[in-house]
Amino acid sequence: MIEGKMIAISIRDFFTKPMLKIAFLPLIITMFILLILFYSAADYGFNSLQVYIETTQNGQDVAIDPNAPFYYIWATTVIAFLFQYSVTSWLVGFLFYTIGTIFVMMFSVFTTIIIIGFLTPFILDIIQKRHYPEIKTNGFGNILSPLWVLLKSALIMIVMFFLFMPLYFIPFINILAFNLPLYYFFHKLLNYDIASTILTKDEYAVIHSRKAASFRGRTLFLYILSMIPFITLFTAVFYIIYLGHGYFQELKKIRSLEDSIINSSDTKQIQQ
Repeated sequence: MIEGKMIAISIRDFFTKPMLKIAFLPLIITMFILLILFYSAADYGFNSLQVYIETTQNGQDVAIDPNAPFYYIWATTVIAFLFQYSVTSWLVGFLFYTIGTIFVMMFSVFTTIIIIGFLTPFILDIIQKRHYPEIKTNGFGNILSPLWVLLKSALIMIVMFFLFMPLYFIPFINILAFNLPLYYFFHKLLNYDIASTILTKDEYAVIHSRKAASFRGRTLFLYILSMIPFITLFTAVFYIIYLGHGYFQELKKIRSLEDSIINSSDTKQIQQ
């Protein structure tokens, strides 16, 4: 299949109802829960601070734990001072809620990507039933395999970061040196997540020996795509769909070749 056609099919698959549900429902639910927790905690904190301010303004002593860290005492004093005035109080509250909301939304995206990673088998199952009903998947690995790949890839990524340190001070080259370890981690996890769901270990070895460069090109394209601000919010499911099509196409070729060999062998036996 031509690469452009595969991308077009992947985009159409992404905009189907089941895929949009997987892409957005975890995000909406996660963001809703985290925002409720954040606003509840912020409301409780500001109410406690208001009580502290009113107590000090009435001339009453406020007991502060002497063992509390100095930065806690310093921050409480500074914030209490700022909240004595309506203008500064509004400004601090606005900045706190704005920055906090942005942080919660970013954390929600990160959490959603992890959740979608666990939904990879469901996404690939939809793709298989829609486009490759004749292909049966036989995933390899066990429960501990993804954890082992994660730890090994993370360790290699960290080692690469340290090895490339001298290059971080060279303009332009530092961009490549910084992103190469991240791409390695991205490539390893995404490839393993999808390949281990669709293929047997032998099939993965065959495809990797023949098409490793093609799949590196695909994951590089997806990695560059992920660097566009906030696009990962919408495309985590697309990554799985697109790379899944790549593996299904290669698996289809392998299975077709195996079937033709078997049929040829059976024909020869019949002729004999």
